[in-house]
Amino acid sequence: MRLDRFLSNLPRFNRQQVRLLLVQKRIRIDGLTVSDPHAQVRDFSRVELDDELLQAGTPARYFMLHKPPGCVSATRDPEHRTVLDLLDEPDKEHLHIAGRLDYNTTGLLLITNDGNWSRRLTQPQTKLPKVYYVETEQDLGPEYISTFAQGLYFAFEDLTTQPAELLILGPRCARLAIVEGRYHQVKRMFGHFNNKVVRLHRERMGPLVLDDTLAPGQYRALTEAEINQV
Repeated sequence: MRLDRFLSNLPRFNRQQVRLLLVQKRIRIDGLTVSDPHAQVRDFSRVELDDELLQAGTPARYFMLHKPPGCVSATRDPEHRTVLDLLDEPDKEHLHIAGRLDYNTTGLLLITNDGNWSRRLTQPQTKLPKVYYVETEQDLGPEYISTFAQGLYFAFEDLTTQPAELLILGPRCARLAIVEGRYHQVKRMFGHFNNKVVRLHRERMGPLVLDDTLAPGQYRALTEAEINQV
């Protein structure tokens, strides 16, 4: 929220006092002196008045993981290994997954503690494409391309999927870009043609591409440039 609103929400300050604090340049956000009332205070911001801490802030964390098959996209599971088990990081219980993958689906998984960031990445309204490499049991034809581009009706949810882009790479392999993340959506889309997906691998989410130096099960922190792309 805006800095002036953040300060006004504290019971000890009224609006006049807030304006005075800003004019006197007594407020710091993440170590920088701030006088602009429109400056943004985020959940992870450290806010100080002189030497007094008003909000401690928690460092925002962002990771890219190459998900292997045979683990679940969950923070905890009583029976199976989870993707968080692959992370050697402190306070993992505060992290969540931005865009889950099925048990045997592989590829790009993003893990963070920044809810606003992950929502921008995954909400259909932002129309950020999720790109998958797909292998199928039967041959693919041009009718797949036109059908996916029109959208498919899912009776269980009583909805029609948003248009998806399919690029056929070979008789039984393709690259699919979707902007949603419905339950088993990719498998159900190919299931419309009674064609089973035998391999599914996510290559990209929005502007973020899986680092090809990461082996399955490996991860790394995102760079500041990558974080700011979303």
